[in-house]
Amino acid sequence: MGTVAEQFIEVLRQAGVERVYGVVGDSLNPIVDAIRKGGGIEWVHVRNEEAGAFAAAAEAQITGRLAVCAGSCGPGNTHLVQGLYDAHRSRAPVLALASHISSVQIGTGFFQETHPERLFMECSGFCEMISTARQMPRVLRTAVQHAIGDDDVAVVVLPGDVADLPTEHDTGAHELLTRHGTLRPPADQVAELATALNSAEKVMLFCGAGVRGSHAEVMSLAARTLAPVGHALRGKEWIQFDNPYDVGMSGLLGYGACYEAMHEADLVVLAGTDFPYDDFLPGRHTVQIDHDAGRLGCRTPLELAVHGDVGETLRAVLPEVAQKSDRRYLDKMLSRHVKALDTVVNAYTRDIEHHTPIHPEFVANIVDELAADDAVFTVDTGMCNVWAARYLTPNGRRRVIGSFKHGSMANALPHAIGAQFARRGRQVVSLSGDGGLGMLMGELLTVQMYDLPVKIVVFNNSSLGMVKLEMLVDGLLDFGTDVTPVDYAAIAAAIGLGSVRVEKPSDVREALATAFATPGPYLVDVVTDPDVLSMPPRITAKQVKGFALGAGKVVLTGGVGRMIDMARANLRNIRRP
Repeated sequence: MGTVAEQFIEVLRQAGVERVYGVVGDSLNPIVDAIRKGGGIEWVHVRNEEAGAFAAAAEAQITGRLAVCAGSCGPGNTHLVQGLYDAHRSRAPVLALASHISSVQIGTGFFQETHPERLFMECSGFCEMISTARQMPRVLRTAVQHAIGDDDVAVVVLPGDVADLPTEHDTGAHELLTRHGTLRPPADQVAELATALNSAEKVMLFCGAGVRGSHAEVMSLAARTLAPVGHALRGKEWIQFDNPYDVGMSGLLGYGACYEAMHEADLVVLAGTDFPYDDFLPGRHTVQIDHDAGRLGCRTPLELAVHGDVGETLRAVLPEVAQKSDRRYLDKMLSRHVKALDTVVNAYTRDIEHHTPIHPEFVANIVDELAADDAVFTVDTGMCNVWAARYLTPNGRRRVIGSFKHGSMANALPHAIGAQFARRGRQVVSLSGDGGLGMLMGELLTVQMYDLPVKIVVFNNSSLGMVKLEMLVDGLLDFGTDVTPVDYAAIAAAIGLGSVRVEKPSDVREALATAFATPGPYLVDVVTDPDVLSMPPRITAKQVKGFALGAGKVVLTGGVGRMIDMARANLRNIRRP
């Protein structure tokens, strides 16, 4: 008869788990020892449990399988929260083991006591505590099924003394659901959708992550209705490639003609998206298709809500949709999209080979050009999201992972760690801001320890660029956004990582080519322009006024030179309301 900890690991092994991310210690020790003795599951020692949760989230998103992280009692638990929130909102199947203090001490205010069964409720879909050996393996298997079945976080709380108890039930074998069914909408909703599509003269399709696996169906509908196709950030990798109807992206990071196409349409179809920025939506003439009924109508009033998977819905409706012949609206939007790309997206990548500090767009453009066709990009929250959204080219094989819904900083490097563990032979590129990298910089040690061939591209502007933009748009003087310059290449070299610092645009291509050709880990520290800002596809008069007010405050506080630099950096990228 083994222990509960050993049984716990056996259940994970049966579920196909290959590794557990965490930091050893205290109440977690029985589990770690069970991993050591049992074999078949790798223990990955991260430097912070937060990074372990991020890594598990990325692994789950890359593989589609269950990934696991663990934290010891007290602070080990609380460190998990940030990464688990990200996994929860990204709908990644992650199991988190939150070990707990000895069960006899719970409720006494004991050393490192928290209430993990309460703590993780908001960042998970399942959270339960195992208090006796009799609950195993049933509770753990229930947690695993929730994580896999709901594509969500499941948390199991396990006191250390309970983990050491002898088992009371055989582990046995158990078949877990690993493939989801498809949801076909009701026939009357399909008929109403067909009527709406046939009645509208100008149809626009706006796609999110829910179109994954439905590229062909979306293209068929776009061809049938002559509809421009735009996307949210999380839909980019699934719909933008091989898309002759593409008009770009909407939202704060958007570009192209997507916003205009949406607002000039007679009918907007929201396909598999929970796009949160309702200010960018027209608020009228909208239908929505989603497999999650709770999302329907959450962001905007609907003329029709269709409850079904995007692919299944479009396959059902396409035979009922008539071929449109008037291309004027589509061609107009495609022309506007080309013009917008010429004046906005390409503005910082032309004729700037001698501009210093280096334009970050120039760097992102070369990363996109040199990276592998099946590369996995992990992207820090902030300005790196902008560069990824605008310059990374999807092709159906590349992946882009970020904290796109939770918006946590510091996610790129630990996400890259999880992606690289999951796919050792695949190129993984972390697009890290210096602000994000500084938060979880200890994970460079994890990369070095396991010799993970992650390529880390640091956009080092010594500033929190997105926060600076937010302040200026609100009419505030940017304050607290600039930090002391740091040589991250030197730090990487000091711990044994290949690295280079790049300060001239002419050196960017060679540095990136060297990094991508190096078999092991490599960090490219690029000193970028802190005054390059991102403008959304639509700027309101209020935002222009706020920006002018913020700029005026910079001038009044003696920052005329800074405003000149900013104006020069952004002149071609500012569009009038």
